[in-house]
Amino acid sequence: MKYRHLGKTGIQVSELSFGSWVTFSNQADVKAAVDMMAAAYDAGVNFFDNAEVYAGGKSEEVMGKALKELNWRRSSYLVSTKFFWGLHDGVNEKNTLNRKRLIEGIRGSLERLQLEYVDLIYCHRPDKTTPIEETVWAMHNIIERGQALYWGTSEWAASEIIEAIQIAERHHLHKPAMEQPQYNMFVRNRMEGDYERFYKEYNYGSTIWSPLASGLLTGKYKGGIPKDSRGALKGYDWLQNHLTDKQKLAKVNALEPITKELDCTLSQLALAWCVKNPFVSTVITGASRVEQVHENMKAADVIEKITPEIMARIDEIFEIKKDEDDD
Repeated sequence: MKYRHLGKTGIQVSELSFGSWVTFSNQADVKAAVDMMAAAYDAGVNFFDNAEVYAGGKSEEVMGKALKELNWRRSSYLVSTKFFWGLHDGVNEKNTLNRKRLIEGIRGSLERLQLEYVDLIYCHRPDKTTPIEETVWAMHNIIERGQALYWGTSEWAASEIIEAIQIAERHHLHKPAMEQPQYNMFVRNRMEGDYERFYKEYNYGSTIWSPLASGLLTGKYKGGIPKDSRGALKGYDWLQNHLTDKQKLAKVNALEPITKELDCTLSQLALAWCVKNPFVSTVITGASRVEQVHENMKAADVIEKITPEIMARIDEIFEIKKDEDDD
């Protein structure tokens, strides 16, 4: 496993990391979480991603109990959580980044995770109703209290991130240091669009989510939606059209000759492809079984096999046209 600095921060994250979205509590209990996190940690993973909204807070509870049982040295791993949607429907409790919500949110997350602090906290989505200045001050205060070490954004527009950085610089506050965008072979618009210049100029870090396009890039959905997959989970009906899209599945099938040449699986190719982007700090993997963790971690061996020629072939499959003067 190799490590990369998280943007301009002093900490380094493993190129492949492990996240709990969808799986913890929904598909994995504490025992399964312990097994999967141990397998990832043994492979060199040092970053474990979570969010208060995952499974309505239960994902954090599962991870907290797993960390307690694993009893790793606290300085040897990083944990994140994210705030925006909240856990309750009351006014000031959902879909907001106001100061009250953020201060109460970090307290609840630390209690569920059974930690004194988390390493990374994110604004899970932008809040169009709360002034960005209020959010920046609240995140700064959380860090000053030692409840978190770094803060960042998720799915914010580049202009919103720049405004947050400028506010922080103006008031000498802790600046946001990383973004958590969706990035995979199907979804590239931000990482290869408005964010690219932004990453170059500000050296912002990135922790990528959904590198397998919710499982579509694993190839498991070629014959329909398996009963034990996330596409069959209650509440995830919105994924089904995406996972059964014939045009998308045809592109996945077209990747198979490349996987044979590289002697890897579709999942490993998709993960390694994300890591090839120099603006990616870490790629968050997910799993519901320890066998999937072992398979995903082998993507680290595929990264160096992906040549510029193979990248070009993948772009052709996904009908991506790049300007001749692109780096």
